[in-house]
Amino acid sequence: MPDTRETFASRFGVLATMIGVAVGLGNVWRFPYMVGQFGGAIFVGFYVLVVAVVGIPALAAEWTLGRHTRRGTVGAFAKAGLPFGKPIGWFFFAVVMAATAYYTAVIGWVVFHALGSAAALLDVPFDAAAILPPSDGFAGRSFLLQAIFTGLVLVACVVVLLRGLRSGIEATSKFITPALFAVLIVLIVRALTLPGAGEGVRWYLFNVKAGSFGPAVALAAMGQAVFSLALGGTFMVVYGSYLGERENLRLNATLTAIGDTAAGLLAGLAIIPAVFALGGQPGSGPRLIFETLPAVFDRMPAGALFGFLFFASLAGVAYLSAVAALEVLVAGLTDNTRLSRRRAVWLTAGAVFLFSLPPTVNLRVFVPWDLTFGSGMQTLGALVAVVTVGWALARADAIRELGERRLYLWIRYVIPWAIISVGVWWVVTELSS
Repeated sequence: MPDTRETFASRFGVLATMIGVAVGLGNVWRFPYMVGQFGGAIFVGFYVLVVAVVGIPALAAEWTLGRHTRRGTVGAFAKAGLPFGKPIGWFFFAVVMAATAYYTAVIGWVVFHALGSAAALLDVPFDAAAILPPSDGFAGRSFLLQAIFTGLVLVACVVVLLRGLRSGIEATSKFITPALFAVLIVLIVRALTLPGAGEGVRWYLFNVKAGSFGPAVALAAMGQAVFSLALGGTFMVVYGSYLGERENLRLNATLTAIGDTAAGLLAGLAIIPAVFALGGQPGSGPRLIFETLPAVFDRMPAGALFGFLFFASLAGVAYLSAVAALEVLVAGLTDNTRLSRRRAVWLTAGAVFLFSLPPTVNLRVFVPWDLTFGSGMQTLGALVAVVTVGWALARADAIRELGERRLYLWIRYVIPWAIISVGVWWVVTELSS
């Protein structure tokens, strides 16, 4: 019931948790390789714009939906008055299940690479790339390693989830999130002192060529903003249901977006100049931090130490996002069934493990899985959430939660069309090309 739902203990806990959820792999893994694939500075500039005009209001809308209904994905849409809200909630529940599966597998890759860096520090032979799935076909060793480390990540998530919101999720976030920023600063200092790093900085922040902007860049930036801020009518709806009534949603959304975007920009500044300085390719896609970056660390003085710091901190913050994803599923079960939280946690972890197996076969399965559930469905979920707040939830309730009529009108009339227009623009361009 709403009056028994646990809430965050402090403002710092709210921000540490929300930023930790938002940062995850989206900023440190996905953002640098998206920058590399979509033209450097032009992508960065449009991404920051999208976060400001779409991301912050959409984040406030998802928190509004969660706090007002005191429900997660399954239940919030229906309680807010959206037609067919219950089946829509269960649909996004399934989407989160599929997305969490491949995401947890990637965290396993990160943990394995952290062990590889630790082994290098001790001069112990260790092939960190052995866990990566092949481009096609099937590799039994890779598949087994991924299954083992995905299972370990899930068990670690279970430990926190069983402790609840304040003692588990919030307490862990207060430690891990600041640690990530500290490590990124250390890595940036090291990267910028490498000979030739300046070329990477120029390409990353200032290389804007005429005609380089197009629908693909716009859609990629929109998808990355949604992915990075953990939008999608799922994570942030659940965490919004744990926000106290006195929390300022617009202020918290702004601070969360600033922290999240800063993490992405810092990660790019730590990675891309180093890649340029040592002759790597920033456009190498999802394998950028798993193949290109380890090669960079190998050629860098004290590279094993910096590699360990990087992968260990990345594993920590990605872990927070995995905890949030599992919390979406746990809340869906505890809010709508008679399952105890303990049983829901273990059932969810087992189901996610089974769903993690198909995308880890090879990249021909993994990449479409990522694009479908990591960008496409999350963007659709964000659209449904803002439409629910803007058009289904009672106007007075929405304005009271948001604390401002102008923000409500922006969510109602601008954000849905911004998301739809970028998607339509991309589809039309692709069909005509």
